[in-house]
Amino acid sequence: MASAGILSVTEVNALPNEQFEWIFGNVIEHCPDAAKYVFNHKPFLTCETLKSAFDNYLDKLDIHEKEVILLKHPELAGKLLDEGKLTGESKNEQKSAGLDNLTKEEKFTLSQLNFMYKEKFQFPFVICVRKTKMQTIIAAIENRLKNSRDVEINLGIEEVKKISRIRISDLIWPDTKSLSS
Repeated sequence: MASAGILSVTEVNALPNEQFEWIFGNVIEHCPDAAKYVFNHKPFLTCETLKSAFDNYLDKLDIHEKEVILLKHPELAGKLLDEGKLTGESKNEQKSAGLDNLTKEEKFTLSQLNFMYKEKFQFPFVICVRKTKMQTIIAAIENRLKNSRDVEINLGIEEVKKISRIRISDLIWPDTKSLSS
């Protein structure tokens, strides 16, 4: 899903700390510390280098810190969606996958799989839903339930990277535009 963004990389580099943290504070769900870390790696030459800085933040975390990142993600089509308490980003992402409009059967199936996943791994199933649809999500949970906890932590973090890269694309012009500024 291509996006035009709202800022150039030049504008991002000119942002004061507080504005940067406000704009990028939820690139990784409920993780303003990531924006604080990334701010200290300015200036960014391209949108890709900004995305890589967020990837690097996730890569440097130890296993416990990665678990904390995964715990901050909402359950797919879960209670927070039902109660309208998702972050704006998560709400739009789940809506794009049709998770706000499931049949009773689909909702039950996803709820059961979410429960089984969380029981086994102690954190919610994380997948970049803007790149998937319901049947793919179901198949992914079923397949990933076969993994070890360490494998799932790493797969979950890779999905967080995909999510954060899309969220950054929503905010920053593609590199071809930003390089000409």
